[in-house]
Amino acid sequence: MTVGVIGAGISGLATTHELRERGVDVETFEATDRPGGVVQTRHVDGHVLECGPQRLRGSPLIESWIDEFDLRDQRFEGHDDQPLFVLRDGHLRVAPLSLRAAVTTDLISWRGKARILAEPLTGPARPDESVADFFARSFGPEAARTLFSPLYTGLYGASADDMLVRHSVGKALDRHGIDRSILLAVARKLLDGVDVPPIVSFEDGLGVLPEAIADRYADSIRFETPVEAVEPTDEGYDIVTPEGTRAVSDVVVTTAAPTAGDVLEPVDASLAETLSGMTYNPLAVVHLESNYGREGHGCQVLDGEGYETLGMTWNASMLDREDVFTAYLGGSRSPEILDRSDDDIAALAAREFESITGFSARPLSVRRWDPGMPAYDEGWNAYEGIDLPDGIHVCATFAERAGIPGRLRDAERTAEAIAE
Repeated sequence: MTVGVIGAGISGLATTHELRERGVDVETFEATDRPGGVVQTRHVDGHVLECGPQRLRGSPLIESWIDEFDLRDQRFEGHDDQPLFVLRDGHLRVAPLSLRAAVTTDLISWRGKARILAEPLTGPARPDESVADFFARSFGPEAARTLFSPLYTGLYGASADDMLVRHSVGKALDRHGIDRSILLAVARKLLDGVDVPPIVSFEDGLGVLPEAIADRYADSIRFETPVEAVEPTDEGYDIVTPEGTRAVSDVVVTTAAPTAGDVLEPVDASLAETLSGMTYNPLAVVHLESNYGREGHGCQVLDGEGYETLGMTWNASMLDREDVFTAYLGGSRSPEILDRSDDDIAALAAREFESITGFSARPLSVRRWDPGMPAYDEGWNAYEGIDLPDGIHVCATFAERAGIPGRLRDAERTAEAIAE
């Protein structure tokens, strides 16, 4: 058995590792000259800049991978005891993510806070409702608009009105075993004394993890080798690249849905059409240098505040990355953002940073992501119930959870299914 893995992002690398651990022969194809996909770190003017995920949670799973790839000496912990802010009516207000903040914050009115407490009476999530409708029904319109919807959908640069529960928050609730009240589930965890894993990163950035995996399996990974097509054969599949054709028994696709659709068209035209129609939110990630010294993890910017900035991570405070701040622009709020030049995007991010914080900022880097984050909108409905052709496997964010931990778990499940 030889398995072909398409893509050497974190999903493809993790799948390569899990298959090799099970004694399976693997050949991994990556179109670019570097591993990691969206897990990418840049070093500019002595600063460590994360172009994708900004940090990890030190869960047992993450800690095991840190040890597996000898990254313990690079690991450090960030600051959990800092607030997250939401920009509302021109002011940064504390998001009530703790009992104390829930009492003292001016983000939500007292009437809105009282309405949150009625959540256990509202019933479970409904698969076909939007994320916005679910949060409004569960926690009240004010809390949904100013807290729950922006904090959840901010991860995806998406509108809560467009995201469907069945493809997003519903899966998260299922994963945590929450079939009814979120508040009661959280309360039970607090009473049980469940510890939240610490914020962790690496001195040289999160990019050291995919680099370590790629170094170990250098004999299996072919960089700068884009896959042009996957073609069915009597024995399995041929993976077609500019360098030639590689015969494999199974194929694992780890790319974004539109790319997967392009390469799988010779295998299943209907599947390819479905994948090509799944939408992603384009994103511009702008790194800024500023001496803004307020403590916090960052902020979300509400719709209607007059900004194209969706939110910011305050790396300087949360991770002790000196003077570094990361701004996110585009998404469903400004999908045309990538039509602008890097200089225009950087200047816009700096202007809005100063307007929001009162401090000037110098642009350090612009990273474009297109496709960006999965939209998890109605376009995902067509993927439900699809039977993949024998020997074709998907380990990608359009089919399962986004985020590094989700990718690692998905890779383990995929490899186990193939090895069995």
